[in-house]
Amino acid sequence: MEFCASIQKAFSMAEVTGGEYSEVRDCEEPIMSDDGPLTIELHLLKLGRWQWWILVLINIFFLIAGQAASVLLGRFYYDQGGNSKWLSTLVQTAAFPILVIPLYLIPSSQEASASPSAPSFRILASVYFFLGVLLAGDNMLYSTGLLYLSASTYSLICATQLAFNAIFSYFLNSQKFTALILNSVVVLSLSAALIGVNDDSEGPSGVSKWKYILGFSCTLGASAIYSLLLSLMQLSFQKVLKKETFSVVLEMQICTSLVATCVSVLGLFASGEWKTLHGEMESFGEGRASYVLTLVFTAVCWQVCSVGVVGLIFIVSSLFSNVISTVGLAVTPVASVIVFHDKMNGVKVIAMLLALWGFASYIYQNYLDDSKARRMQCDVDETRNDSVCSVDETHNDSVC
Repeated sequence: MEFCASIQKAFSMAEVTGGEYSEVRDCEEPIMSDDGPLTIELHLLKLGRWQWWILVLINIFFLIAGQAASVLLGRFYYDQGGNSKWLSTLVQTAAFPILVIPLYLIPSSQEASASPSAPSFRILASVYFFLGVLLAGDNMLYSTGLLYLSASTYSLICATQLAFNAIFSYFLNSQKFTALILNSVVVLSLSAALIGVNDDSEGPSGVSKWKYILGFSCTLGASAIYSLLLSLMQLSFQKVLKKETFSVVLEMQICTSLVATCVSVLGLFASGEWKTLHGEMESFGEGRASYVLTLVFTAVCWQVCSVGVVGLIFIVSSLFSNVISTVGLAVTPVASVIVFHDKMNGVKVIAMLLALWGFASYIYQNYLDDSKARRMQCDVDETRNDSVCSVDETHNDSVC
């Protein structure tokens, strides 16, 4: 209880400063934030270093476990006779009310919520509606890709989202395109290309070659759109909302998921797939109860993943959250080999190693950026302290 109370207090204090910690001591504990690497003075927040790391690890677990379980349950749904792409799309966001729990558990301060340049309701609704529709379309592409691909192949292709993220961040968020970032983009692209041209690549049983190509194209397109969505969300925080506190990030996640859920329900009825759901449940390989539980747990796991994503965005940074999300995709191919006995041939192994190489290049570049910004912050603090000391000495001399 004391640990939970300290975490809650830390979140509350962070809301006052807009989710950032500006005081630096001895240039320790660098934390990446969206406005630059900053330092958390842990004892000031009454949150010990080990407690902070536990909180980070819990959110990493939520993200990776939720993501891997969601993909595996989605593949299980299709393997056991499920065939509704719109239903698979719906469950990716339908459990969004779960996110209301942390929204109310973590209080939002009046200082953080008060903003003289707050966007109008019309602008805010337009942003959420556009992002929600884009999210629904992205989920539909992911559902189509998972229908025609094995879980391992699907996850390896999804890893290209980091390369797309670097490209979109360059154009929309002014991220620098260094040699390491370029290396990451090229290597991740080669990883996806190996999967695409691999003659031994196989989808689930009964999937033709052209459906495999369709699944590959949809998954690649979904990865690109997801990266675009992340960059647009970041742009919205910077240009429209002009703040990125825990509650604001969570509210955007809830509102866009609500819109995406409504779009998915409309798609389910407009396509006529709702008429086949009863027969689909009756013919489900593991029975009706398993059918319902599969859908319920898939929806819950996606939101557990969302809690981890939002938690890491607030505690560390959106960049760190995206990197962990992408690195977590390497867990799914291994899990799918164990659970579904997917074929892991040499080409897939090489593609996975290339993906890990791309991850490492991306992370190392951000480590270098973090170190450089930390040194600059230290120099600024030293200059400020020297100025204060000089003023104090001058004042003391005048008094004497």
